[in-house]
Amino acid sequence: MLIDLHNHTPLCKHANGNPEEYVKKAIEKGINIYGFADHAPMDFDPKYRMGFEEMDKYEKTISQLSQKYKNDIKILIGYEVDFTPMIDKRVLQRDVDYLIGSVHFLDNWGFDNPEFIKEWKNRNVEDIYKEYFSLIEKMANSKLFNIVGHLDLIKVFGYKPKTPVKDIAKNAIKAIKKADMAVELNTAGLRKTVKELYPSDEILEMVSDEGIDITFSSDAHAPNQVGFMLKETVKKAKEMGFSEAVYFEKKQKIKIKI
Repeated sequence: MLIDLHNHTPLCKHANGNPEEYVKKAIEKGINIYGFADHAPMDFDPKYRMGFEEMDKYEKTISQLSQKYKNDIKILIGYEVDFTPMIDKRVLQRDVDYLIGSVHFLDNWGFDNPEFIKEWKNRNVEDIYKEYFSLIEKMANSKLFNIVGHLDLIKVFGYKPKTPVKDIAKNAIKAIKKADMAVELNTAGLRKTVKELYPSDEILEMVSDEGIDITFSSDAHAPNQVGFMLKETVKKAKEMGFSEAVYFEKKQKIKIKI
């Protein structure tokens, strides 16, 4: 069984193709359970996300695709929600299958956006990592989300701390376990400057040691990214001792063998 739960649509204003093209590519790749989790609207950073008025359109489109292709693939719907002080109840209350909680901002700095990469030169990498994982911990403690999005996204441009990342991330990992969240193995990092899976092997070992559930995502922003390195990532998960993965329907966790 192949799962791919974190994928986008052009409504986020930085993805290409139409949703049906993504579904067709998922079927072609042999994916069994496919999820759209586009960037949820908020009153900050509107350049890179849908508006509140577009949520109905988004959900209706995916529902129609789910029905059209129900004999070929299971299609689920969620939102990728930025954990910021501006989280809006209008998103949290939507009737969807799951919510992915992500951290893309430290205060107002979009640290993973190439548009703002120069700011890395003005900051201490150790402090950036500590602040990032502190927010991941707070996100988990909020218990608002089902899945942790790209757990160590902070490494996207290849900046690494001198302190072992396990030491920096340990409290966040404990909080994720306590919140019963799943961690996605997100292949988008393999397409980025860092050329690594999210999360790294070191953090994935911690996830395994804590008995945290995992799922899989390609984080596609174009149809040709659907299922990117997914089979290889499932193989890696098995080699690291994982035998199950999870997905969500109406916020209920469902486990399957991998």
